[in-house]
Parts: sequence; C-alpha cells; structure tokens
Amino acid sequence: MGFFDDETAVHARGDGRWTTHLSSEWDIAGNSNGGYMLVPVLRAMRSLASRHPDPLTVTTHFLRPGMGSHDAEIEAEIVKSGRLTSVLRASMSQSGSLRLIAMATFGDLTMRTGPEASITVEPPDIPSPQRCLMRDGAAQGVDLAILNRVESRLHPDFANAGTMSEARVDGWIRFVDPTEPCTLSLPLFADAFPPSIFATHGQIGWVPTLEFTVQVRRRPAAGWLQIANRTDDISGGRLIESGMIWDRDNALVARMRQLAVLI
Repeated sequence: MGFFDDETAVHARGDGRWTTHLSSEWDIAGNSNGGYMLVPVLRAMRSLASRHPDPLTVTTHFLRPGMGSHDAEIEAEIVKSGRLTSVLRASMSQSGSLRLIAMATFGDLTMRTGPEASITVEPPDIPSPQRCLMRDGAAQGVDLAILNRVESRLHPDFANAGTMSEARVDGWIRFVDPTEPCTLSLPLFADAFPPSIFATHGQIGWVPTLEFTVQVRRRPAAGWLQIANRTDDISGGRLIESGMIWDRDNALVARMRQLAVLI
C-alpha cells in the first residue's frame, strides 16, 4: 500500500460507524488538508454504496479544522439507493467535536446512462511538469507538510507570489510515491493545489475552506494530473475559487468550486 491508501484507511465498527487515523503528513499550516480529511469519509460511504464505486459529486461543509496525528470517527448512511446512483450523507468527528459533514452521490463512471453526446473542455497549454517549478511553502508563507505526500509543480508565470494581476494558478500534481490517481483521490488533488489568489496576494498563508464541491467526470488515467484554478470573486474576506483537473490524456476528470476565507 502507498501513503494514500494506508493513511486514508477506515475500520468498520458496525451500525454505520468507522474509525480512521489522520496523519500529520497531509497538514497545511498545522491543520489537516480538507481534501485529505474527506477521503476516509468517501471510503466509508463507498463501502455502503457497493454497486456504485465512483463519487460523482461531493459537497462538504467544514466546521472545524482537522487534527493530524489523531484518530477520527466517521458516521455514514444511505439516503437513497437506486439503479444508477446511491446518495449518502456522512460526518467526521475528532475528540468529540464535529469536523465536517458531507453529502455525496455515487455511481459507476463506466456505465452509460443516456444517448451519446459530448462537450469537451480542453486544458490550457502549459509547460511540461519538468519545466514547471516545485511548490514552495516559504513562498506561500505557510508550513506545507503535505508536500511529503503530494508533489505540485506550478507554471513559472504563476509561481512567484503576488506578481500577477489575475488570481489564477496552473500546474501539475501527483503523489510522491508510485500511487496512481483514482476517483477517490480527485477531491484531495482538487483541494491540495495552491490557492489561486497566491498569484495576486503573495504570502497568503492558510486559506481555510468553508464549503467545497467536487464533481468527478471520468476515471483518471495514470500519470500527472493538470490543474487550473481561478478566483474571480473576493468580498468581505471570503472568496470563491473554481478549478478543473485533466489527466495525461487531456480528459477532464474533475471540476471543483469552493467558498474559502482569507485569514
């Protein structure tokens, strides 16, 4: 097992309950990355939606930061199960405090559900991973333990904090070990990339997420994932960021949108 499988594993306790242990190796500024916290919850949900292995859409509300190097408790239940999808809700708690609540619809991305139709979104043309720059916690102004688990490479034009007029970031992401991406890992990758306001606001530190929605569109091919994140709405200390993820075959595999807070 790689880091991802090992450090997101869940253990069934019966009656819709599971336990997991959150590793501090996925922390940002001393708090568990939200996308990482979500993966054990998705694993618990998927074990209930046995006929539907892929999370099609997931919406998560984060109530409190997660704590690395601590156990967590998960509760999950099926809201509705049908031929094409299963709808579930779940929560994660640590030390008696609720950390997140999530709603998800699971399905099977290999199953066709209607007539053949396709509208594609092409990825932006950016330099290869080898010509992009490694993400640096010092440049963002925050400790990034998550770089022990996820390798991020930024487009050179957007790698210098506070130098751009547009809040955007393009680049590549993958696990540091040979683990390949899967549908359960896409919400993690969507949340693990630098906030796009890094390009305009400089050393922004930690930008905690309030609400996070990911739609998974396809099962990703092996290899690097390309990410494009944009922020075009900041008001009252809160921002809305949207993003897309493509696999090595230029197939769009996930879209995301989140409401976050500037601290």
